[in-house]
Amino acid sequence: MPRVICAGHVNWDVTMHVDDLPAPDGEAQVREVRAAGGGSAANVACGLVGLRLDAALLGSVGGDSYGTEARHELAAAGVDTTGVQVVSDRPTAVKYIAVDDAGEVMVFGCEGANEAFDTDALSVESIDGADHLHLTGQSPETARRLATLARDLGLTVSVDPGRLVGARDFDAVLDLVDVLFLNDREAAVALADGETDPTAEGRLAVRDGRAVVVKHGPDGAEVRTGGERYTHAGFDVDAVDTTGAGDAFAAGYLAATLDGTDADDALAVANACGALAAETRGARATLSWDAVASMRVRRGQ
Repeated sequence: MPRVICAGHVNWDVTMHVDDLPAPDGEAQVREVRAAGGGSAANVACGLVGLRLDAALLGSVGGDSYGTEARHELAAAGVDTTGVQVVSDRPTAVKYIAVDDAGEVMVFGCEGANEAFDTDALSVESIDGADHLHLTGQSPETARRLATLARDLGLTVSVDPGRLVGARDFDAVLDLVDVLFLNDREAAVALADGETDPTAEGRLAVRDGRAVVVKHGPDGAEVRTGGERYTHAGFDVDAVDTTGAGDAFAAGYLAATLDGTDADDALAVANACGALAAETRGARATLSWDAVASMRVRRGQ
């Protein structure tokens, strides 16, 4: 069973299901409010456990009740939380998420303790022996230090920089990774000057066997690796909440590729996991190989 270290954000999510996402100075009616653990690294770790991988988490939470709840949820899900640091003088990161009837989201965030993770306090033993490191949401320097350590220990590395890819300099990190995850908007921001193709040669050029995976939301995804390009059209589902769909996609892709699945079929698994998340309220769908198989059978793939 491969062991994956997920490093990055650990949040507490307060999700409001509303009739519509309001324009500025507008108003929406709240139909339901839910609170539960979230955060990109935490979501991927939970997804990997559901897909029968051994997952551990590196991150930081505040010394408050939200941090305690988040850690308890993760441990109950089977995630190794010994690498989650508690920062007593900061609050846990909280995300306030509005979700409309089409599953589209609007996020308001308080960063809290997320970037307080101390790499100097990290023991080599917490990573040594793992097979893969998946990075999400850290500062570029923290991500670089973790990726360098993982490389030195022989791990493969993936990164999903998220919304920060255009605002911060991740170039030193990109040079160290085997798999880069982006959505369409992030890919457009990260491209070389004048490029329009999310996987064109340039800043995102595939180097030394790296895979660039671009998520197209309901339109599927593509991966470019080793001079080859693979595409998958995705699964047509009735989305109720797209929060965490990209994290479920990453969990599916990593679980499949670490099991030796080729890039073509790994895209199908990843898109099935993303679709399962879009059909589920909240940031964490219950992923399993049975659920993936059922999705593929339902949609004839």
